[in-house]
Amino acid sequence: MSPNPFLKVRILFLPALAAAALLAAGCGSSLTASSAASSGPMGSAFVVGTDAPLASVVSLQAQLKSITLTSTTGTTANMLGTNTPTVDFARYNGLQGLVDMNDVPAGTYNSVTINLGPVSIGYLDTTKTPPAINTETATLTTSSVTIPLNKPLVIAASGGQPVGLRIDLDLAQSVQTSNGAITGTVDPTFDVTTVARTDQGAHIDEFVGAVTTPPSSATATSFVITGPHGEPFTINVSSSTQWDGGATLASLNTNSIVAVAGQFDPADQTLDADEVALVSDTAFYAGGLVTYVTPSSGAASSFDFYVRRVLPDSTAVQLGDIAQVNLTGNEKYGIYWMHNAFTNLLFNSSALVPGQEISVGGQASAETNLNALTVDRIYLQNWGYNGTIVAGSQNSGQGTFQMQVTGFAGVLVPSTVTVYLGPSCDFRYGFGAFGDLSDGAKVRVVGLLLKNTTNGQLVLLARHLDGFNFTDFSTTAWQ
Repeated sequence: MSPNPFLKVRILFLPALAAAALLAAGCGSSLTASSAASSGPMGSAFVVGTDAPLASVVSLQAQLKSITLTSTTGTTANMLGTNTPTVDFARYNGLQGLVDMNDVPAGTYNSVTINLGPVSIGYLDTTKTPPAINTETATLTTSSVTIPLNKPLVIAASGGQPVGLRIDLDLAQSVQTSNGAITGTVDPTFDVTTVARTDQGAHIDEFVGAVTTPPSSATATSFVITGPHGEPFTINVSSSTQWDGGATLASLNTNSIVAVAGQFDPADQTLDADEVALVSDTAFYAGGLVTYVTPSSGAASSFDFYVRRVLPDSTAVQLGDIAQVNLTGNEKYGIYWMHNAFTNLLFNSSALVPGQEISVGGQASAETNLNALTVDRIYLQNWGYNGTIVAGSQNSGQGTFQMQVTGFAGVLVPSTVTVYLGPSCDFRYGFGAFGDLSDGAKVRVVGLLLKNTTNGQLVLLARHLDGFNFTDFSTTAWQ
């Protein structure tokens, strides 16, 4: 089984300014094919991905052959350069992660053309017991879509602030169905808008990479990790950077794999980190959704999870696998985005439950058996859960309400959950305050799924509360 699927996908391209500043900062990216052909000034382009859920669709992997900007004078620039990445648009579910970055010619652009390669859909097949995940190659109605921009995208070569594009792939319209079943046809439907660097969508919630250049000294303020396609990417840290998993800047080495959150630096292609989690110090990392825990109560001896992320890609664990982790009792537990002494009390071997988004770290050389992984680190991470508000459950004084989880995640989380809205929770996409939460409203809660080990009840600590109008069909099988 796999993580909660999505309704819309957003890719944000943030062209930062001044390629010379990029090289001086040590990012190390080379000029793309489109960049090399231009003798004019250059700007750098960031690609950030996020998504929203669609019931039963657990994966939509699409090869991006090119994303081509067209200027007011008719010149073009491919934002992917020579890269043709395959992106699983169902990966983030309400969070945002770095997809790509390249150099493109500076200019004013008024349209974008998205060219797609092969597309595959992973979906929950409820005709099987237990329900299984099937993956099929999709048929595209068109592989090229051109969208005019609502306002021109201006990429400058120096000075100013980065700008970008937000591209929404509406899966409710794109993934074709008949009588509740996926037909296998995808009609790519996009909405595109121009955004500024300081917009909410510019923040990177999760960028996972292996450390290639550790800090040069005890007083260093940066380190380098590998990017989405193997390119080096500089991470800046400061006194305000939060560290998870007992990590410090000085503890990073070439066996470290980190998850970084932060915002693009306004002057170059580096990332200013507000969060760094050490997800592995032994060179292996995998992440995904917990699908089964043994035993169902008490301290777990093992659990299964659907693999959505893995580093390196040369082990027995591959994307789309259901892997089994055997627990020894020596694992270190942590919670991404939570920094207090009670973390181990909230998440441990007795608090594992299906539906949680986790990551694990271990020895890459030892991960040779998909059904017998042994890891030394387990992290609980934020994820998006869509559902409906239980009538009369809202308590504004406590900042809580009950939610019935729906879609694929509802198969893993069949009981109602209590949602807690803390002071740091924000309201997005149609919700502005607690009073907007009406009986039966469809919502998405992006947060941490926790198990009360005393009574076994589930709670969601909300980080974001979204007011999407979800399309929630129940997919049964591929026709």
